[in-house]
Amino acid sequence: MTIKSSKTQDDQNKDSRSLYFNHPALDLARAFPQATPASIFPPCTSDYYHFADLLTPEEEALRLKVRACVETDVAPIMTKYWEKAEFPFEIVPKLGALNIAGGTIKGYGCPGLSVTASALAIAELARVDASCSTFILVHSSLAMLTISLCGSEIQKQKYLPSLAKLDTIACWALTEPDNGSDASGLRTTATKVEGGWVIEGQKRWIGNSTFADVLVIFAKNKNTNQINGFIVKKNAPGLQATKIENKIGLRMVQNGDILLQKVFVPDEDRLPGVNSFQDTSKVLAVSRVMVAWQPIGIAMGVYDMCHRYLQERKQFGAPLAAFQINQQKLVQMLSNVQAMFLMGWRLCKLYESGKMTPGQASLGKSWITLRARETVALGRELLGGNGILSDFLVAKGLGGKDRYKPYPYPNWDREAAPKESPAQSYRLKLIIVIPMILTLFSQNN
Repeated sequence: MTIKSSKTQDDQNKDSRSLYFNHPALDLARAFPQATPASIFPPCTSDYYHFADLLTPEEEALRLKVRACVETDVAPIMTKYWEKAEFPFEIVPKLGALNIAGGTIKGYGCPGLSVTASALAIAELARVDASCSTFILVHSSLAMLTISLCGSEIQKQKYLPSLAKLDTIACWALTEPDNGSDASGLRTTATKVEGGWVIEGQKRWIGNSTFADVLVIFAKNKNTNQINGFIVKKNAPGLQATKIENKIGLRMVQNGDILLQKVFVPDEDRLPGVNSFQDTSKVLAVSRVMVAWQPIGIAMGVYDMCHRYLQERKQFGAPLAAFQINQQKLVQMLSNVQAMFLMGWRLCKLYESGKMTPGQASLGKSWITLRARETVALGRELLGGNGILSDFLVAKGLGGKDRYKPYPYPNWDREAAPKESPAQSYRLKLIIVIPMILTLFSQNN
């Protein structure tokens, strides 16, 4: 007679494992002493063409202040939070002290920065961690800017001061499960009732949504069939925001699914300046430029990491930097960063002079994104096996470059939504450019 073991298969497997199977991982400094991880961030070595000469003293000072903050306060903890896919709330007060939230908004406690200065701040954040730059982009260049440009005076005074200090956090909810690039097909509805509006629908991929105090929600007015904007406060009855799990990119960003089940919004929280898609164009004009600077920052950080790594890591008795094939890749990366920075800087100047067109913004974003993808891919090759470890930054760049920040919607001249692949996003942005350059061609002939 065979007597079956009382142990489960899992217990039997545990018995057969080594005594050290569950030991914690070796400290990285001991496991791989040849190279310094990104927790001790490398100095910036990508300004080969002295771009600082193009900046005002105020812009350069802000750039250095943001750089010092993220290198000191974000770099040491970012890998831990990346692995846990959690947001590092401990850094929010330090980001607030930088006085960059609100970007170009003047008054209401906002910094009133130039577009160039605000873009540089985004790049410096992204250089160390793309998730942190996305947090600020959503909060500042989308949600706050919408309240500033489309809100009433009372709404500006009520919401912007605390948002500028990062005492409260905002998100911006447009994308839906069935509508990414096709934003005109929104299904979330707003029904007028006595004293306010009832919002019903669903949103997806909304950054900051799970912990936002203020949610800027877009819904289709049932009476006019036009898009309206609303300010919804956290914990409103019928509101629910849950985290999207299992992302491989921008893991610290808390993208969420929002359910709006008969959420009542009082009349005073309807944004009076949003009565159609066209009313958002003034918001998106700035955000288009800011989004272009995120991949610039990612590429800068990856280059800086590789520049240090190749000099520290040795094989065949020599640093990796001594081999010509690695030198060629590093120089290509540096060349990309120079060109990306110059195009991004020119976009800022075109916007500041009132000359930037949607086509110029789309071409800039698509080309910058393409060069960033190439730069990060080269960095992955240079780091070998360490290129897949988040400890050495490049792996985070590989995830971040595929999702920089999904705010596109081609019918608004924006980048591709999360449902589109990076290649589709690139092509959609180029489609925006074609009719504009063909129009110029026909006018010149």
